[in-house]
Amino acid sequence: MRIGVYPGTFDPITLGHIDIIRRGAKLVDRLVIGVTTNPSKSPMFTVEERIAMVRRELADMDGAISVVSFDSLLMDFAERQGASMIVRGLRAVADFEYEYQMAGMNQQLNADIETVFLMADVSLQPIASRLVKEIALYGGDIGKFVTACVAVDVAARVEKLGRKGS
Repeated sequence: MRIGVYPGTFDPITLGHIDIIRRGAKLVDRLVIGVTTNPSKSPMFTVEERIAMVRRELADMDGAISVVSFDSLLMDFAERQGASMIVRGLRAVADFEYEYQMAGMNQQLNADIETVFLMADVSLQPIASRLVKEIALYGGDIGKFVTACVAVDVAARVEKLGRKGS
């Protein structure tokens, strides 16, 4: 069985993430969505909330994917999952530079696990979770970047946190 891992914070999951997951799942028998914390990011949602969000948004893919949390080196996580592939999405040149460096480091850690890059759909390339949260915090419409359910989740969290600029 060919297993792939698609890691990310998914805070929140965007249409860009969903596009990469749907396309990446076609490359493997099972795609493990690894929801992680990133020490350099301030999450809006807990890991548990993000896992639930990802599962809800991809419920129609239940047999092709699994969604789990991890808090370790990506390559250690991928090895534990039995993965032969890491799936990464690329939006812009800046992404490529970072991802290229990470792929090289990961190859040094385990040369048996390949990194596969998928270009984001052109219409989804500008979407970033960080920008979605910023737009929402300032009262902007994020409906073009996330599903309707995720937009509701983000709006509720912004309401709880108190919207900026008001």
